[in-house]
Amino acid sequence: MKLQLLSDLHLETESFDPQPAPGAELLVLAGDIDATWRGLARFAHWPVPVLFVPGNHEFDGRAVEAVVPALRVHCASLGIRLLHREALLLAGADGVPLRFLGAVRWSDYDVFGAAERPRAMRAAAHFQRLMGATHEGRPFDAEAVRALGLADRAWLERELERPARGAWARTVVITHFAPSLRSADPRFGRQPGTASFCNADDELILRADLWLHGHLHCRHDYGIARAGTPPARVVCHARGMPRKGEAAGFEPQRLIEV
Repeated sequence: MKLQLLSDLHLETESFDPQPAPGAELLVLAGDIDATWRGLARFAHWPVPVLFVPGNHEFDGRAVEAVVPALRVHCASLGIRLLHREALLLAGADGVPLRFLGAVRWSDYDVFGAAERPRAMRAAAHFQRLMGATHEGRPFDAEAVRALGLADRAWLERELERPARGAWARTVVITHFAPSLRSADPRFGRQPGTASFCNADDELILRADLWLHGHLHCRHDYGIARAGTPPARVVCHARGMPRKGEAAGFEPQRLIEV
């Protein structure tokens, strides 16, 4: 199957006209498309199926627990399939069944280990204040983010342990947050704030064939070796902010084959 991957378009402030990639059989939106949700309408009546995993900015200024149900209804009205803690089987033109697993995969702040978690969570307080969201009537702070992140990881781990039994040939995971420090933005290196962007899900990557993510305003395409089988591939193809030079090298019609 040939996929088109878009993320971090930030249509709430940025100008971008998405176009279908010739030859694509599926469009994957890996989050931070539009904090207002209005920009999602640009993907209505898309010529191929559209899968959407929300990013952190889709939750901005909202009650977090209400976002996924409301966003699911909104996406359905546009013909977009929202995936959050959900599995979906799809087959491409070749007839090969693929399993797609989608989750936001919020930060758990353990990417540098438990000893560094307090520093990472202190750094995260800045991002959470900017987000301005609530969770069950309280500020959506780093502790609340971590709780959701751990729940996302537990769900992914359970799903990745399920035997295929012939139901699918390969597994594609879609998250907004990155699954590895290998996806860290080279402009900023490894600092406490990096834990708000990357998780330590490297062992989970080995159980997938392809892992797509966004959140980092840069692009990555790397493999992680696995014994006796082709490497697991991790791809981020975020656009980011052109005014910061982040869109340089972005190829919106690039195809990813799985």
